[in-house]
Amino acid sequence: MERRAKTAGRASPAAKRLFAAPAVFVGAAAGPGSLPATGLPEVAFAGRSNAGKSSLINALTGRRQLARISKTPGRTRQVNVFEIGARLRLIDLPGYGYARAGKGEIAHWTAAMLAFLAQRASLRHAVLLLDARRGVMDADREACRHFDAIALAYRIVLTKADKVKEAERGRMMAAVAGELGSRPAAFPHILATSARSGEGIGALQDDLAALAAEAAVA
Repeated sequence: MERRAKTAGRASPAAKRLFAAPAVFVGAAAGPGSLPATGLPEVAFAGRSNAGKSSLINALTGRRQLARISKTPGRTRQVNVFEIGARLRLIDLPGYGYARAGKGEIAHWTAAMLAFLAQRASLRHAVLLLDARRGVMDADREACRHFDAIALAYRIVLTKADKVKEAERGRMMAAVAGELGSRPAAFPHILATSARSGEGIGALQDDLAALAAEAAVA
């Protein structure tokens, strides 16, 4: 059995049960149109290249290598799908803003991602990851505008919070909340996380478990 990573932080009993269930890699798609059909609720993870999407997914599921982590920004160009306890799917989107891709390729992927986000009926929510050391960048603002335009609810999550000093983190949180927290489709509360220390992991697990529970009742 694969060794589980430590997931510090308190989660609700319901969230603990969900994320203690089997977590499996469903597959990788060359584009959004190739994703498997599903009636399960889905959450898309978006962010700049090297924002820490794969690390966060591993921390949420308590598995070190469920999502493969590349040391080269922009290496992941596929859409990866993970299923949690046959109740929830996590969609790992390719990082945007990778410098090594040509403009034509970036434009193609942008169009494909927008189509996916707008048309995927089972997509309930998005998690937008920002590197806590860098804050909001132009590509992040553009992603927020797309989410707002299609009315897709999203939570803004700062990653790698353990790499930022406490005073600086407070200023960063305030700056991000001031700029993005009032956007139409964004949750007003900004969550700081660390895949390494486990900070904020329980809170995000609670959010995702609530989505799975709502879908089960509906």
